[in-house]
Amino acid sequence: MKRRHTPSFTFLAWISFALACIAMFVGIYTLDQPLSVKGYYAVTAAFLIMSSFVLQKVFRDNHEDDERAERLQERFREE
Repeated sequence: MKRRHTPSFTFLAWISFALACIAMFVGIYTLDQPLSVKGYYAVTAAFLIMSSFVLQKVFRDNHEDDERAERLQERFREE
C-alpha cells in the first residue's frame, strides 16, 4: 500500500507543529502578566492542541467510514 505522504513531508509537519507549540509557550512564559493569566493562556493553549488532534481524527475516521460504506454498497449492488 502506497503512503500518502513522504517521510520528509511528515517530518516537516511534525517539526512545524513542535516549533509553533514552543513559540506559543515561550510567548506565554515571557508575557508580562500575573501567573494566573499565564496559567489560563497555557491551559487553553494545551486544550486547543488536544482538541485539534481529536477533531482531525474524527474527520479522518468519518471520511474513511463513508468510503467503506460506499464500497460495501457497490459490492451489494453488483450481487
